[in-house]
Amino acid sequence: MTHDDLRTSVFEVAARSLLAAAALVMLAGCEARTQPGDPLPGLTKAQRALFDEGRQAFEREFEPETGLGPLFNAPSCGECHEDPVAGGVGDEVERHATAVRPDGMCDALETKGGPVLQVHVTPALHDALGIDEEPVTPGATATGLRTTPDLFGLGLLDAVPEVDILAYADPDDRDGDGVSGRPNRFADGRLGRFGRKAFVPTLREFNDGAFLFEQGITNPGVPREESIAGVPVPPGVDPVPDPEIDRHTLEAVDAFVRLLAPPMPARRSLTIQRGERAFRTTGCAACHVPKLRVVMPAGTPVRRHVEAWTDLLLHDMGTDLADICLGLATPSEFRTAPLMGLRLRTSFLHDGRAKTIEEAVRLHGGEGSGARARFDALKPRDKKVILEFLGSR
Repeated sequence: MTHDDLRTSVFEVAARSLLAAAALVMLAGCEARTQPGDPLPGLTKAQRALFDEGRQAFEREFEPETGLGPLFNAPSCGECHEDPVAGGVGDEVERHATAVRPDGMCDALETKGGPVLQVHVTPALHDALGIDEEPVTPGATATGLRTTPDLFGLGLLDAVPEVDILAYADPDDRDGDGVSGRPNRFADGRLGRFGRKAFVPTLREFNDGAFLFEQGITNPGVPREESIAGVPVPPGVDPVPDPEIDRHTLEAVDAFVRLLAPPMPARRSLTIQRGERAFRTTGCAACHVPKLRVVMPAGTPVRRHVEAWTDLLLHDMGTDLADICLGLATPSEFRTAPLMGLRLRTSFLHDGRAKTIEEAVRLHGGEGSGARARFDALKPRDKKVILEFLGSR
């Protein structure tokens, strides 16, 4: 081999090494593109099988003879979480009720059938009590409407360390920015993170409760039927022994919801990048924190963070949006809504009153007033890029 041949060979090896290194960097920086309803990439064969089994159970339609009711909002999980696929949003709007006690504490009215008011009853319950829906809970001081959110990526929110959530709390607004997020707590003192009021601590409890509150399906997590406005279910109305589904079915559905991949945003254009910078500049990211660290359970796909655009804390949104209390949350306090999957929705805010993203921005009051005012003061082109950014989530 000549000296020139040797030099050429060395250059070729170096070039191939640089290309391989560049490819590894690109792979490390690029997240696999998933579609709504896909599982997290990297599942084992057993995890994928349980995910698929859970999807079937999620879409299963119950009947009174298989446990449905006697109070219910839908016959299946998929009936409310259907658009664009199982696990997505729904067009249902339900009503919740709670009470502020004389001592100022919140009563979820659980012994009186609250806080979820079901809009359907089984024929047997109709015949027994002559009702077509659950009556308003006795003692309720307020009711509120709730739209059906999508479930994509909730397993990652379940994996956000508690210390990270609490690090964003500033209940006394010590930094003077007008934003004073605070955590909600469950009845036993655990940190809440799920639901519009951030009351439920874990995704498993959120899923267990949904079976009972939305379908009237008792399960190992919630093994007893609700009362009907405080009155026990009449004898003979509910023929299926409790619990009405077994633990394996519950775990399969939990696996399906937990392993749903977060919705992928649209690819980043220069306009979207400008919109994101403007979104941060207006102060919106003080509550809609772009990225949260996640610590995944052993044996599940490795993820380092989730771009959920939330701090999972309560913020006072002003009297115009106020409805019910829940846990420590006052009527005007709501959890920062995650923005991931925003482009999949057709109505916005907790009750769906906003029909466009811009309308939702303009309805922000309380702690959101400052960011809203800065948005209003922007030039039309700057507002447009923010809205394009939000519409890409």
